[in-house]
Amino acid sequence: MAEAKNEVTRFDTSTRDHIHEQEIGHETDIVLLDAGAAHLEKGQYGNLKLAKDGHTVLIPQPSSDPNDPLNWSWRRKHLMLLVVSTTAFLGDYGSGAGIPLIVLQGEEWGLSPAKVNEAGNLNVLMLGIGGLFWIVVSSWWGRAPVMFWSTLSGTLFTLACAVTSSFPVFYGFRAMMGLTLTAYQVVGLACVKDMFYFHEHARKIGIWVAIFILSPYLGPFFANFMLAGLGDWRPVMWLVFAMGCADLVLILLICDETYYERSILINEQPARPQTLAGRMSRIVGIWQIQHHTGYFKTLGHCCKRLLSTFLKPIMIPAMLYYAMSFMWAVGINITSTILLETPTIAGGYGFGPKAVGYLYFTPLVAVVLGEAFGHFFNDFIANRYVRKHEGIFKPEARLLTNYVAAGLMIPGLIVVGQTLEKHLSYAGIIMGWGMYVFGVMLATVAITAYALDSYGNASSEVSGLLNFARVISGFSVGYFQQPWGAKSGFGLSFGIQAIIVAAAVGIIAALQVFGGRMRTKGGPVA
Repeated sequence: MAEAKNEVTRFDTSTRDHIHEQEIGHETDIVLLDAGAAHLEKGQYGNLKLAKDGHTVLIPQPSSDPNDPLNWSWRRKHLMLLVVSTTAFLGDYGSGAGIPLIVLQGEEWGLSPAKVNEAGNLNVLMLGIGGLFWIVVSSWWGRAPVMFWSTLSGTLFTLACAVTSSFPVFYGFRAMMGLTLTAYQVVGLACVKDMFYFHEHARKIGIWVAIFILSPYLGPFFANFMLAGLGDWRPVMWLVFAMGCADLVLILLICDETYYERSILINEQPARPQTLAGRMSRIVGIWQIQHHTGYFKTLGHCCKRLLSTFLKPIMIPAMLYYAMSFMWAVGINITSTILLETPTIAGGYGFGPKAVGYLYFTPLVAVVLGEAFGHFFNDFIANRYVRKHEGIFKPEARLLTNYVAAGLMIPGLIVVGQTLEKHLSYAGIIMGWGMYVFGVMLATVAITAYALDSYGNASSEVSGLLNFARVISGFSVGYFQQPWGAKSGFGLSFGIQAIIVAAAVGIIAALQVFGGRMRTKGGPVA
């Protein structure tokens, strides 16, 4: 306790300096989050702006500019968060919706399901690559035009997939769907940081993450029921197209530019007319072009920032942990659904599309329960740390949730593997799958919030790199999971996966011990 008090005292004289650095987007190793803890100055911090509770310090400190997204009304912020989340939803939803279609498409085009599935694999690959592309564009051009143009182009590419009768055309446009609709799976985190304060991040990230993690399960969920009832794959793609159109309507009705350059004085900020024409100019990117010089970053600088963020000491361990933990979600999805639809005489469960559709309630319920639990648990962990450390917060406090996540993911993988190996009741798949997805939901929010707290001024870059790790690892598993299980046995293959997740927990332990020093040594993202 004495050590903690000495640490706080050491920062008494530089409290405002740390708050200022947070305000302009620089990282600090220690953040004063609770002014009421303050035997420091008995809670008296002069002109520091606090939350409604009267003691939580607002980071960054909001300006007096009504156009500052931090000063938007609660309603406006959360409507924007809704649009950000639904836009992020489209990428994995469109990708997952294609999984059950491969049999009917193969029959139409005279191809094997494995050959048709190559279009889906390429789509997944482009989800990862596209994220890196949109990071650069969003920092160079702005958040709003990326939201509008990526959604518009992705929706048109979806239309092409729905109407084509040619596999090569479908193959090409599926790739373009992935490239474009992935944008807000990465840029969304930047919008969360633009609109919400430091102490709100975990909850708002949880909402954004929950909605887009639901998407790869909702896609096959609806698709299986539609295939069972209609016997045609094209209506599935038409539904994806309709969702894209609905999201475009929401963008036009609600969206606005959230990027706000805090290093520029209020009287020098470019005007943001609140008229319909003014908002439309920001949505399509005209306003950003008019005020680009001195406000937005150059293209070269955006590319350098991406590389600089990747090379920061904690980013590679965080990406490695996320890949090692998340990648098996794809393995369960592919392996379980294939075996569930395989006839019983061939060693499967003999379920039809409708039955498989019902089984997709498992990950959907798990994500919802994971968000409900994490919504409060992440704040509990952060508040507990702040209370124990005299009002001071460090990003490593976020990592404790990952141990809870591992306690669910590891046994979940083992249960799925043993169920498939011994051909037990499908209830085992439901239980294990649900445990694993619940844990993945917790781990995703925790590692994302940790990376954002560590490199807050590189929110797009952080999100894109984590998304890249998630997608590329899942893409790889999509190729070897089924052959591996068939050759070595699903009990062994899923058991090894559980061991890999357990090994990933070692990365979390190392970050808890060395993360602060690594971050300080690496410095801020320029």
